Amino acid sequence: MFILSGRVGYLDLDKTGAELLFQVFTEREERRAIAVASNAPFSEWKQTFTEPRLCAAIVDRVTFNAHIVETGTDSFRLAQTQENRRRRT
Repeated sequence: MFILSGRVGYLDLDKTGAELLFQVFTEREERRAIAVASNAPFSEWKQTFTEPRLCAAIVDRVTFNAHIVETGTDSFRLAQTQENRRRRT
C-alpha cells in the first residue's frame, strides 16, 4: 500500500494534527512507500509544524533513505496562465 501526502506546508497543523501525521510517518518508515508533495522547502516546514522538535522529527522521517525531487519554486499553473494570456493578445 502506498500513501501520498500532498500539500504539506500549505496549511498550518495544530499540535494534534502534527502528532497524528508524525505517527503515520513513523508507522510507515522503512516498511512502505510514502510520497510527500510540498510547495515549501524543508526550511519552511516549521511554519506548518510549529513545535520545533516535532518538525525536526517529521523532516527526519520523511527524508531518511528518501528520493527527494525538487521541481523548483515557480508555479506551473501561473506560468500556464501567463502563457495563455500572451497567446490571446
